[in-house]
Amino acid sequence: MAGTWKALHNQPTFNASTMLLLTDGSVLCQDEGAAANGTNKWYKLTPDNLGSYEYGTWSAVADSPNTPQFYGSGILMDGRVFVAGGEYNGSNAAAELLAAEIYDPVANSWTSLSTPSNWTQIGDCSLCVLPDGRVLIAPPGGSDNRTAIYDPIANTWTAAANKVGPASGEETWVLLPDQTVLTVNCFGFPATEKYLIAADKWITAGNTPSNLIEASSNEIGPGVLLPDGRTLFVGSTGRTALYTMPAVASAAGTWASGPTLPTVSGQQLIAKDAPGCLLPNGRVLLAASPQGGCAANNQGYCPPTYFYEFNPADDSLASVPAPPNSTKAVFNARMLMLPSGQVLYTDGSKDAELYFPDGAPDDSWKPVITDYPSSLRPGRTYTLKGKQLNGLSQCSMYGDDASMATNYPVVRLTDTSSHQVFWCRTHTFSTLGVATGNVVHSCKFTVPAGVPYGTYTLCVVVNGIMGGCRMVTVSNKRVKDLKWEVKENFKRELDVVQKLEIEIKVKDAVGEGDPFKPNEGDPGWREVIRILAERSDRVEVLLQKRAFILAAERPPVGEEALEDDESGEE
Repeated sequence: MAGTWKALHNQPTFNASTMLLLTDGSVLCQDEGAAANGTNKWYKLTPDNLGSYEYGTWSAVADSPNTPQFYGSGILMDGRVFVAGGEYNGSNAAAELLAAEIYDPVANSWTSLSTPSNWTQIGDCSLCVLPDGRVLIAPPGGSDNRTAIYDPIANTWTAAANKVGPASGEETWVLLPDQTVLTVNCFGFPATEKYLIAADKWITAGNTPSNLIEASSNEIGPGVLLPDGRTLFVGSTGRTALYTMPAVASAAGTWASGPTLPTVSGQQLIAKDAPGCLLPNGRVLLAASPQGGCAANNQGYCPPTYFYEFNPADDSLASVPAPPNSTKAVFNARMLMLPSGQVLYTDGSKDAELYFPDGAPDDSWKPVITDYPSSLRPGRTYTLKGKQLNGLSQCSMYGDDASMATNYPVVRLTDTSSHQVFWCRTHTFSTLGVATGNVVHSCKFTVPAGVPYGTYTLCVVVNGIMGGCRMVTVSNKRVKDLKWEVKENFKRELDVVQKLEIEIKVKDAVGEGDPFKPNEGDPGWREVIRILAERSDRVEVLLQKRAFILAAERPPVGEEALEDDESGEE
């Protein structure tokens, strides 16, 4: 059964194109302009107070230094946005822009960066954010096989190993769980290779069973890591291939043929610069366009765009309905997985659509929280630990023109009474790897300053899959203040009981009879006994519950305590 499409209730007022999921749950989106050559205008889609993107609102953010179109991008470990290159720069002339910049969502500002030494262009670079937070890129073109690494902490570029093939241009790079980056060579096809991150080395990874690359354009479609560990590559010839990792990362691995894209009206559908998105149900949403049949053939970039779901269970393709904004060729398409589990689809127009997939994720794919703060204060930063916080895949893929991976955790708070949703900005990720299994990783999250006091459900979401939900409280009190309050309440309860006991003894001493039998001359005495019994029961409960400090309330010690104190954590 296929999913369904819905238009955003509040459509963008600009030509929405490349998107990135910010770590506070909002979506950063570039205005590519009416001429579709890129602008320096950027906007943000913020979900409504119930967490709905369908009813979210758009707002303008700071302008970028350049006006790129078709570039590399990604989210860094601290939650900032990295952008490099641009095949075009606000005009019809190819610019192969030599530029890089970082957007800081907290400061709402852009900062221009240096570029790799001796490079003359970055353009529509291939790009992958590595598990340690560094950024690997390669220049465009058919005769340059260099690569470079940007270190966001040191703010420096270093030369990385050269690729085995003759060039890096047009490639889709996929991060794998074995700490490698896999690619199908768009120059030198059908060869493939992968980058061994720890060794800083590119090695051959075998050949695809059939050719995925259109020789006239050297283009390819998306590459998507699947929940079963295989990687699907979709080609500009209509062919697909599936890669299986070897037991040892430095080995080649194996390739198998995947399904061929259908033909429509006698035209082969192809993924020539096209998006793909791993859905929470484990299938992959794909887009493709006809290879020919349009005016002047337009170099094979022909409209409209058709949609399919690839099912890894039987390696099959199933047609799904197309949204209203599917009249352009597929290279205009962008897909972004949202924390809601829906796919946001744009095509460079003022129409943005949501895809609601059917089914549900397997329980084993969900993130799991292993350690978290049970008491939060607005505006403060805390550490959360868990398993599979980065998901099973980079999820939202395109290739060299629009890298938009979403393999990082997003934290949401839901008020248990009003059901209002608040998104906590996440940052300081311990890894940006994928499919990390049972290894415990961490991130920090900052509670929005305006969160009302109350009881909330805290959940982690990654690649549209929610898990690890826990109950927390938000108040203006520190944990130690709450402990003191419990202590004071307990003391007051004891004072009341002791006072009543003294009253009983005094009444008994003056001859008012058995204190446990009502004195007919004192009709209020029965009420005194009832209060005494009730107070005693409450003290007993408090003694049972508060005889020791709970594990989650124990203060940090040693280096952890110093760390927390410096960061404002409780």
